[in-house]
Amino acid sequence: MTLSDPHQLATVLEGLLLAAGKPMSLERLFELFEEHERPDSGVFREALGILARSCEGRAFELKEVASGYRLQVRERFAPWVGRLWEERPQRYSRALLETLALIAYRQPITRGEIEDVRGVAVNSNITKTLLEREWIRVVGYRDVPGRPAMFATTKGFLDHFNLKSLDELPPLAALRELEPEPQLALDDEAEVPEGLQARADLALQEEGEAAEPREETSFRSLLAELDTMELGLKTDFDDLPEPESEPEPEALELDEPEPRPAADD
Repeated sequence: MTLSDPHQLATVLEGLLLAAGKPMSLERLFELFEEHERPDSGVFREALGILARSCEGRAFELKEVASGYRLQVRERFAPWVGRLWEERPQRYSRALLETLALIAYRQPITRGEIEDVRGVAVNSNITKTLLEREWIRVVGYRDVPGRPAMFATTKGFLDHFNLKSLDELPPLAALRELEPEPQLALDDEAEVPEGLQARADLALQEEGEAAEPREETSFRSLLAELDTMELGLKTDFDDLPEPESEPEPEALELDEPEPRPAADD
């Protein structure tokens, strides 16, 4: 095998990346070849380009991330590939994701600065989880009283989110556009479906009532009608006549009982 040929070198690199199962830097790939057989860097890059083009139309692709190059399944096949593992993917809390986003966009940043932005205290378990997953690391200490640790993201964070560098992070304006607009819990202008209205009219016809077209009533119009009704309510009762006092019932005179005759001895 002639390793100076980019096409033949591409097949070797494909085998190396498949066996590695993790990103491989160019420096690490160089080390896997003996000095007498090692191609120059230009041939390496050309071979990687050939390998990337050979993956077109296939279920996997050659992706360059922060730690190097790797062969990975394309994202659109994730729903099926994810069924290979019985364990469900871990779901992270909103607080953890907000903390990670602040570190990614404002690094280096201290825990106190994160709390100032979020307005709440940062749970120590959040930073512990991010450190254990090697998504963040301590890069120094702020020169203020207490010397708090400053956090920044790692190459592992970029690899996990399929990024080559922090420059590939979406701008904050784009993230705000992704937030769903708040929807009203009750649509006060919603119309009755035609099919449902037709069945209701038919039921009225069967009962002998005339099925006249109905005017759509909105929740807003109902509120206006209730306001109108409330305006007509009587709240001042001073003009009402005083209730006539009922005569007190006369006391009934009870006849005293006649004395009973004494019994003879």
